[in-house]
Amino acid sequence: MAQEGYSDLLAFIAVARQRSFTRAAAQLGLSQSALSHRVRGLEERLGLRLLTRTTRSVSPTDAGERLLQKVAPKFEEIEEDLANLEEFRDTPAGKVRITATDHAARNVLWPKLSKVLHEYPDLEVEITIDYGLADIVAERYDMGVRLGGQVAKDMIAVRIAPDLRMAIVGAPEYLDGKPPPRTPEDLTSHNCINLRLPTKGGLMAWKLRQGDRELSVRVSGQLTFNNSYQMLDAALEGYGLAYLPDDVVGPYVTEGRLQYVLEDWFPTHPGLHVFYPHRKQSSPALAVLVDALRYDA
Repeated sequence: MAQEGYSDLLAFIAVARQRSFTRAAAQLGLSQSALSHRVRGLEERLGLRLLTRTTRSVSPTDAGERLLQKVAPKFEEIEEDLANLEEFRDTPAGKVRITATDHAARNVLWPKLSKVLHEYPDLEVEITIDYGLADIVAERYDMGVRLGGQVAKDMIAVRIAPDLRMAIVGAPEYLDGKPPPRTPEDLTSHNCINLRLPTKGGLMAWKLRQGDRELSVRVSGQLTFNNSYQMLDAALEGYGLAYLPDDVVGPYVTEGRLQYVLEDWFPTHPGLHVFYPHRKQSSPALAVLVDALRYDA
């Protein structure tokens, strides 16, 4: 196959995985028209329609799905073989793509990585903020960051932070003159700040725990965000109660700008872990980052 044929295959794989010409074009650094031209060229040479296109979605045809399943792993193997050659360099190099929540990126990843990245000028790190629990293999991430209980069993996982306590907080201005919630059920009478998750567009439930009793509470309020730090800002300005990691809100509680409510119901979760597929374990670049992130209790 001519060299441009391989480029067309990579273009098709990106679109089939992303289910979007827009996202695939951004991933490949191409214009949408150039990407569409490449895919059409591949379809014309094969004499097959590989993608079903509508005004709202793109999906592989049966032929496209078979091609994706057969060809994509071969390109991944080539990329892995090329990446493994980095072990012959004097210093680790290459790009490492990481998916994490904004909380993990700001409170754990960046504070630790910023201390070591200057030592490895040939190492590139791309951090994508995502609450969608992305499939890191399908989305072609090298690593992901999740709470311990959310990591798939077939992944290598390394703890990078202590156990995480969630907290419910409100500003004194919001709580002044209002009866504070005494039970989780009382949250229904309060203005609560919600977090919208990308999966199915749902709102994150507030998971609470008191002893052996666990509750998942659906709350409502005037504001909904898809970013925890926007929730924090709204809580600080007195717009309602927010459910956030304690390491984020704790300093503001100490300063008196926020107050805990229902503190005896705050749950604790297994700490954040970085995880990656077994086939990535030989990557020198990955090893540098994992060592920098590793949590020592």
